[in-house]
Amino acid sequence: MIELPEAIVLAKQIDKTTTGKRINKVTADKSPHKFAWYYGDPKEYHGLLVGKAIDSAASYGGLVEISANGATLLFGDGANLRYYLPEEVLPDKHQLLIEFEDCSSLVGSVRMYGGLWAFPAGSFDNKYYQISKEKIPPLSNAFDRTYFDSLFHEKTNNLSLKAFLATEQRIPGLGNGVLQDILFNAKMHPKKKIKTLSSKDKGELLDSLKLTLTQMVDGGGRDTETDLYGRRGGYKALLSRNTVNKPCLVCRTPIKKEKYMGGSIYFCPRCQET
Repeated sequence: MIELPEAIVLAKQIDKTTTGKRINKVTADKSPHKFAWYYGDPKEYHGLLVGKAIDSAASYGGLVEISANGATLLFGDGANLRYYLPEEVLPDKHQLLIEFEDCSSLVGSVRMYGGLWAFPAGSFDNKYYQISKEKIPPLSNAFDRTYFDSLFHEKTNNLSLKAFLATEQRIPGLGNGVLQDILFNAKMHPKKKIKTLSSKDKGELLDSLKLTLTQMVDGGGRDTETDLYGRRGGYKALLSRNTVNKPCLVCRTPIKKEKYMGGSIYFCPRCQET
């Protein structure tokens, strides 16, 4: 799943690889997927995009935005993006294929669910998209202790840390995947209640959030995800499906997995007390 670190990495790779390339052909919805989300009729994507050159790419939270001469491509959630050189064989199944004049291609596919939107710039009023563009990015200097403290209020007191960090778009792009390592580094359990946090705890949580996300980005994304070229990220996730029942890197206690809030949480029962 694309979360904040992967969105940053993908946007940089797309910007470097495709800027200036002119779109020659667009094929959308070739392999129908019940949970592939489009803007309007995907059959109109070709008419919207053909002949236009890529201007730039940027990330907003967990979304990747590509600008192309007045049109916008937007990818999020479970969309998988791959760039193919002219000599590489394209996959038979995909939900979006963008072919450039130099015969290279950008392919978007969906596993469980995902958004592959194309629209005239400024016309997409999706709430998730708008909030992601408006909120302060967590790796910016403006995302400081004062701003972080403003996210805590009476209505968040009874929330767990997982609910606080990964719901309601408080921090766009921060989902169930990246929060596991953030909380491990902060020595806090995902079920720990916000009302139990001291001022010192909040400071340590902020420090962990920034440090962990920075390490993920610098590593080229998490090793549970792939980049634009199909390579696994270089950041080795401390807590994920790959570490269940393996010894904690700090205390050697086996890592546990539990179902919680419609997903899974991973934690060290010794290092991360509730």
